[in-house]
Amino acid sequence: MPLATTRRAGLVDQVIGQLRDAISQGEWVVGERIPTEPALAETLGVGRNTVREAVRALAHSGLLEVRQGDGTYVRATSEVSGAIRRLFGSELREVLQVRRGLEIEGARLAATERTEEELTKLTGLLADRDRAQLEKNHEDFVRADTEFHTCVVHCGHNKLLSELYRGLTEAVSASVAATSHDTLEEKVEIGHQGLLDAIADRDPARAAAEAGGFLDRLLRAESESPRR
Repeated sequence: MPLATTRRAGLVDQVIGQLRDAISQGEWVVGERIPTEPALAETLGVGRNTVREAVRALAHSGLLEVRQGDGTYVRATSEVSGAIRRLFGSELREVLQVRRGLEIEGARLAATERTEEELTKLTGLLADRDRAQLEKNHEDFVRADTEFHTCVVHCGHNKLLSELYRGLTEAVSASVAATSHDTLEEKVEIGHQGLLDAIADRDPARAAAEAGGFLDRLLRAESESPRR
């Protein structure tokens, strides 16, 4: 999706908005280098100083990372996610604790608010996750597991909770990647069929218990693992 040419007023703010939209809509993915300042300036029809200020602002908010001599890379897809990364870095335990709070409430709401169409989608995502686990496909497992948890929260139809969780996408995905090796090797059994069944049965208490239970197991496993 090409960037649109900016209007005259508020050029820096407009460029910030367009770059932010390009990131959130997947024009550039996390870890990808964005075009150079001259290329962006030409595309947007603004000066390089305007682009530089916009990039500096987005780097400050955590969406971009400027690497001297190498270029500018996408660091996160939202300011919330960028803030999470700045605050927590690679502290897996803290990410799991935050996930636990959001996912328990998300599962509780999903059990009462989900639609039949959403239940079908959840079933498909869980099947993808379990297939990847059986095949020991780490990349597909991380993607499917992250999408499953995101969909559970979305099924609760609480816009604020969904937005908060969406902002955690990279942190959630990173935590899944960090904890999934033992699951794939069957050293730790982490399944989600019980959670799906509770949502299907419209049982909020059981859904909340299932969501909290597997995260408690991950937290215990993390606390018992050797510190790097």
